[in-house]
Amino acid sequence: MNTSDGTLDEALERLHASGPERDGWLSNHAPMAIEALTRHGHAGDVHRWLDRYRHKLEDMPRPTEAVRKDNWRQALGDPSRITDWTRWFDREIAERPWRDVLAEWWPRLLPGITAAATHGAIRVGHAVHTLLADGPATTAPRTAELAHALGYWAARHQPLPELSRPPLPAGGGSAAGALAAVEPVPDQQGGIRGRFAQLTTVPAWPARAAGPEEARALLTELVHASTHRYATHGHGDPVMLVHAATAPNAVLRTLPALPHELWPASLQAAWSASAAVTAAYAPREPAGAAPTVTLHPGEVFERVAAHGDEHAIKLADTALDVAEGDRPGDGRALAAAVRACELIEPAR
Repeated sequence: MNTSDGTLDEALERLHASGPERDGWLSNHAPMAIEALTRHGHAGDVHRWLDRYRHKLEDMPRPTEAVRKDNWRQALGDPSRITDWTRWFDREIAERPWRDVLAEWWPRLLPGITAAATHGAIRVGHAVHTLLADGPATTAPRTAELAHALGYWAARHQPLPELSRPPLPAGGGSAAGALAAVEPVPDQQGGIRGRFAQLTTVPAWPARAAGPEEARALLTELVHASTHRYATHGHGDPVMLVHAATAPNAVLRTLPALPHELWPASLQAAWSASAAVTAAYAPREPAGAAPTVTLHPGEVFERVAAHGDEHAIKLADTALDVAEGDRPGDGRALAAAVRACELIEPAR
């Protein structure tokens, strides 16, 4: 990531007067998109991108009552408390190392990973990714971004209903097999909250408890499988199915900042999120073979940056991570990024 010219800090400072949502509950994707643009060498596009996105921003909501150590449980999951939560995390991170704050709150927030269509967790993943890259040389706008991200997740926190977890069919033990075994919800009309309310089951994946290092390896496998799957199944809902890949990748990016004992639970939460989004939106049949991509990763991201849609940018950001770890000649991750540009309307 290019951190020397201050573009990301300037852009974050522009954004931190804005709330994490608009039109009642739609997420503000700008902090995530500008982080991805900056890290992939497009810092020069960031302010122009924000100028175009500005009509989607709303002011931070008014505060109501301060979150405190004795009342945070009552405030958890209350979207009217977004500003209260953000101020709480601002204070916490000012007083303690950000890693300590994250380690304390991660297990509290993780059961609500699907809240706000997974955007609270995804925004945290982008913020932590930046802070880890900075090392000790981080800046105030970047720690403030973590406070905003955690505050959003806390305010929208809403766990999924208790789900049964039947074993996978024979041969379905891989992450790709597990995603293929996810049953679509009966009524695929309406918004994500109504679709999630129909969930009753997700396959039991992995089949057994994993230790920390195995959890990281399995989570990496899940990110690869969900990204590859977008190339052939993204047409089910080109925008929403992005999150089946970007939510687990946000968790994967956060693992290095967390104590190892939190990694297995993080894998399980990431699987629940990816499976839930898949059940809510995935089509029953693939569209066909993934498109053939002859572009290099940087050229793919160049195309996505020109396309400009925030969801395409976020998926491409994950796809480039996946492509780096794929076998030589496996073009499915880059095909997913190209497919997103074909399926999603360009930004205007």
